[in-house]
Amino acid sequence: MVKSMTGFGRCEVSEGDRKMTVEMKSVNHRYLDVTIKMPKKLNYFESAIRSLLKSYIQRGKVDVFITYEDLSESNVSLRYNQALAAEYLKYLNQMAEEFGLEQDVNAGALSRYPEVLVMEEVQDDEEELWRILEQAVKGACEQFVETRAREGENLKRDLLAKLDELLEHVAFIEERSPQIVAEYREKLTDKVKELLADTQMEESRIAAEVTIYADKICVDEEIVRLKSHIKSTRSALEKEDSVGRRLDFIAQEMNREANTILSKSNDLEVSNHAIELKTGIEKVREQIQNIE
Repeated sequence: MVKSMTGFGRCEVSEGDRKMTVEMKSVNHRYLDVTIKMPKKLNYFESAIRSLLKSYIQRGKVDVFITYEDLSESNVSLRYNQALAAEYLKYLNQMAEEFGLEQDVNAGALSRYPEVLVMEEVQDDEEELWRILEQAVKGACEQFVETRAREGENLKRDLLAKLDELLEHVAFIEERSPQIVAEYREKLTDKVKELLADTQMEESRIAAEVTIYADKICVDEEIVRLKSHIKSTRSALEKEDSVGRRLDFIAQEMNREANTILSKSNDLEVSNHAIELKTGIEKVREQIQNIE
């Protein structure tokens, strides 16, 4: 199954007063590049999240956004630092005695001293938190892969149509090439007859000249390789694994063969089709850049 590198996924998991939301989107990239933005309390799970993402995604620049809400009343607690309060009171009594002051600090005043009473966030059960987070990440990934696969099918249809167009140009060049040699032979024969008038010229000399010319413009090997590359591209598009890199390499090879055909051509029709062939290959390569 061909998948696009452009995708989007979102999943929200709610359990009681807790809610975990995961959103992810991606664009083209040569490799897998993942950026995760999430609350600090979830940083502990970053490695596990990345491992989970790799089981769904092979290539692309992926941005992941995670939010976590805990609306329960038990998510914070009050801590009383008895030792610190005793220390405060000890020094207050000492100051009152040394300076002859009245010690009028009551419990309410002492509780307002720094760090005597502290609000603390209750630590969540890591296994329970990961269970909710994993569920949300998997849900987002499944939707993400689904959108990539849907876009990948569109890319596949477009690429197959473009490959058919390439084959048409290749077929024309393959059919036209022998005609060029025949036309050259006819023109050469006519030119020799015109120049030599009644003088006879050996047929073998003309045949040798035509052979040299045919060898210079011969594109049989390039045609064979182009057909093979187009066939390989079609075959790769039917596979289920990540094929983007392989297809990009094949497209480069196709472009090289088209360049060779164009450089050997001295026929206007072949040149025009070779140019169209190069243009078509470039369009194919542009689309391949979107494939995972």
